Amino acid sequence: MGYLLGNPEVVLPLVWQHLSMTLTTLGIAVVVSVPVTLLVTTVRWLQVPILGLLGVLYTIPSLALIIFLVPLFGLNATSVVVAMVLYTQVILVRNLTVGLEGIDPAVLEASRGMGMDAWQRWWWVQVPLVLPVFLAGLRMAAVVSIAIATIGAKFNAGGLGRLLFDGIQTNRLDKIWAGAIAVAILALGVNTLLLWLEHHSRRDKL
Repeated sequence: MGYLLGNPEVVLPLVWQHLSMTLTTLGIAVVVSVPVTLLVTTVRWLQVPILGLLGVLYTIPSLALIIFLVPLFGLNATSVVVAMVLYTQVILVRNLTVGLEGIDPAVLEASRGMGMDAWQRWWWVQVPLVLPVFLAGLRMAAVVSIAIATIGAKFNAGGLGRLLFDGIQTNRLDKIWAGAIAVAILALGVNTLLLWLEHHSRRDKL
């Protein structure tokens, strides 16, 4: 903690870089996962191959996946963000799929009886009901992204991983501990915020 408190001019920019990569990843991942989920819940036979492919991607070590993406996107944060988006898809798509399939068909039938079209049913019925499950998946995806972003420092992506790797290269134990503690605090903070939103969304349904 001494290094973190004594070097804010070094730590704060790294925190912002780390958080920026994570937020960018989550934003892109949500935009991608929603249509994919709608596809697999509408065309049911696609569910097994698509979720299977996403599951296979999730088993690839993050370091290996980023290395594979470097020739395509360069030695920069883009390769790291793309890797994180791929990793988070299996979490988000599975959670959204479970959430949508868990909605009582009687509720959807009632909304049809009220004269709602497909868009109105999605926005006013399905989205509110699936929101807690979605936020639970987003929380898991955020923690995974924060962890992978730490490795991104090896690929010129910046972030708190620089403290860890600089500490290893220079044999600075204070930097290693500072990097580890900072990543843990960031992950805990993001997890707590999303957990609060998840609980709040569940209370709204009571």
